[in-house]
Amino acid sequence: MHKSNFVIFLAELAGTFGLVVAATGSIVYDGMMENTLGIGFISAMHFIGLGAMIFLFGKYSMAHFNPAVTVAYFVAKYISAKQIPVYVAAQTIGAFLGSLFVKYVFGNFASLGTNSPNYEYPIGLFLGIEVLATVFLMGSILIAVNIKGLQTIFISTIIAGTVAMDVFFFGSVSGASMNPIRSLAPAIFSGVIGDLWLYWSAPFVGSIITAFIYRKKSRNPNLVVKK
Repeated sequence: MHKSNFVIFLAELAGTFGLVVAATGSIVYDGMMENTLGIGFISAMHFIGLGAMIFLFGKYSMAHFNPAVTVAYFVAKYISAKQIPVYVAAQTIGAFLGSLFVKYVFGNFASLGTNSPNYEYPIGLFLGIEVLATVFLMGSILIAVNIKGLQTIFISTIIAGTVAMDVFFFGSVSGASMNPIRSLAPAIFSGVIGDLWLYWSAPFVGSIITAFIYRKKSRNPNLVVKK
């Protein structure tokens, strides 16, 4: 592994770890508190956690922290095919370490923050919403990185804010994962794996659709951001 890829690997591992701890840890902590904190708290923790990870590691790895984002970046020609395994391996390790951290620090509440759709709604609805939520996420990423000279703090705010809003408005319907590896890790450790079909399909559909839309537009291929 080249040094540049090693740096990417470390940044993606650490960033995905932080994201999973914030995202699932907030759900687990709310479970500990008998669900008294609610979706507002969970959304805020998504915003703070993801925003901090983007700010800290964006300049090293472009802050994917998500295999669906990595594939979309490849489709949009921001990264090479050879880099995909580096990103996904780091994201997988980071996510699983994050879930272990949550389990042994906070406890085994709320299925470790495993995503789940609301089956009171038809499958087509929450499948479509999960695709749409990921379109919003990937769209915010590509818009932010294509604004020339935009500083890291604003990039992280735009992207993390989009995720937080997706969680706030869509979480009760689709689970608002937008991230296959964030869904996989807690599902494996909690044994609640029945909904993984949704979170390993819809996010990729949403991110790839968005990548094709932006593919031919002008872009900054290196995500050079300023602190």
